[in-house]
Amino acid sequence: MTIPNSPTKRTRWIVIAVVILVLGGALAFWLLRNHDKEDSLRLYGNVDIREVQLAFRQPGRVIRMAFDEGDAVSAGARLAALDAQPYRDALAAAQAQVQVAQAELAKLRRGLRPQEITQAREALRQAQALAIEAERNFQRQSSLLASGASSQRTVDAARAARDQTTAGVEAAKAALSQASEGFRKEDIAAAEARLSAAQVAAAQATTALADTELVAPSDGTVIARVREPGSMVVSQSTVYSLSLDKPVYVRAYVGEPDLGRIAPGTTVHVKTDSSDKVYRGQIGFISPRAEFTPKTVETTDLRTDLVYRLRIVIDEADSDAALRQGMPVTIAVDAQANSAARTGER
Repeated sequence: MTIPNSPTKRTRWIVIAVVILVLGGALAFWLLRNHDKEDSLRLYGNVDIREVQLAFRQPGRVIRMAFDEGDAVSAGARLAALDAQPYRDALAAAQAQVQVAQAELAKLRRGLRPQEITQAREALRQAQALAIEAERNFQRQSSLLASGASSQRTVDAARAARDQTTAGVEAAKAALSQASEGFRKEDIAAAEARLSAAQVAAAQATTALADTELVAPSDGTVIARVREPGSMVVSQSTVYSLSLDKPVYVRAYVGEPDLGRIAPGTTVHVKTDSSDKVYRGQIGFISPRAEFTPKTVETTDLRTDLVYRLRIVIDEADSDAALRQGMPVTIAVDAQANSAARTGER
């Protein structure tokens, strides 16, 4: 005859079953937690937004400041301007020098005018006529010297006049040849060099005039207005400080034991303390050296204290004005993307 189970025995089995379930749940939780620890990596960092110190390349007097602190500006916006009149005057003077150099070069390349060549040719004919007359007079005086009708002094004077007119003929020939051939190649080359120098000076004056306008290099927000209209500024003196909208970076650090769990290109998710929005980004740079140098004699414990700086680039589609300079953030590394990135890196 079978004796039915007593209530005490049934209660005991129920307690055992409950204990088994609790222990199984605790074991599953512990295994899942360890699995998450192995697959996920949580880092902490700060938003790092680039800033630009904007300045004029030329000195002068500020006549316009178009934006105030906190204003959003777009790339190419004219932020400020200098009094451009001195630079316009300098450009006009430089352009006038270019015109002078061009005229001089054209004159040398064209050579002398036809009238000047004709004048040189007629001067040669005149010199030749004088030389012929001087030669005849010398011959006549020489023939009269033998009969005593002329003196030696007269003959010598006739000879000198002949030689002088002969030299005049040679000089006139050279002048005509020079007029016909034009100017020397060396003179033309020098004129070309002077024109090039004048053109370069005009280009520099044009650049200086353009530099009287201060232009935003990219989209951003004015965080400091340093000068006011009427101020005299020197070259490279800061006028505006501009915070760039994009790209937005996050500066974080990873411990040496976790260094092998990340790679450039790894997808991460960034979250701030002030918002529930999650920003998507990628690891773009991992420092090749430790930020803190350990002691010369390294132990295993000291090696685990090494940290390496990394830079995370926030996707442009996700970045917004809520990310501000220095803001602390929490970074969660995508385990699957991390594994794929490390596989691709190998």
